[in-house]
Amino acid sequence: MILINLLPHREIARKRRKELFNVSLGLSVFMGGLIAGLIFLWFQSQISSQQEQNQLLQSEISKFDLQIKEIAGLEGEIAALLARQKAVEDLQADRNMPVYLLTELVQQLPDGVYVSSLRQEGQNVALQGVAQSNERVSELLRNLANNSPWFSRPELVEIVAGSVNLTPRDVRRVSNFQIRVKLVRATEAQKNPSQAASVAAAASR
Repeated sequence: MILINLLPHREIARKRRKELFNVSLGLSVFMGGLIAGLIFLWFQSQISSQQEQNQLLQSEISKFDLQIKEIAGLEGEIAALLARQKAVEDLQADRNMPVYLLTELVQQLPDGVYVSSLRQEGQNVALQGVAQSNERVSELLRNLANNSPWFSRPELVEIVAGSVNLTPRDVRRVSNFQIRVKLVRATEAQKNPSQAASVAAAASR
């Protein structure tokens, strides 16, 4: 029987397998590092691109902010000009308000009603007077509320019974009243088509 010693061949084969494993491991580490490096570079390029886009957007936003500020400034100037225009129009319209007030008040006073005091503060008018009866005062309130484009929201402040001595023997009972009413501007009165004719007629007087 012939015996062959294979120990050296086994050692050589084991050594080759070990070397092959080490080479494979090294290649795997290298490929892993290479892939990781490529992924890192790709992420860096994406981040740089996004940062550039963010900077571009930020610059555009800054431009739009400036434009918005300019537009807001223009809107403020336009609003100021419109307010000045309205103030001038109101002043021009208010020049004839005393004429409208007295003319319209004479037309709306019922018979048996007399105004003893009239005071205007801005658009508010306070009337004091004497009426033959409470019904006459009620009629005056209705006239101011419904029949005139120049008055609105009449309000009875006070009504007090009194007496008037026409002669030493003729004493009559009367109603002393106070009324508060708002005077309408000409521009506001002209907004109502049904009242435009009355406004035009009053303005032509």
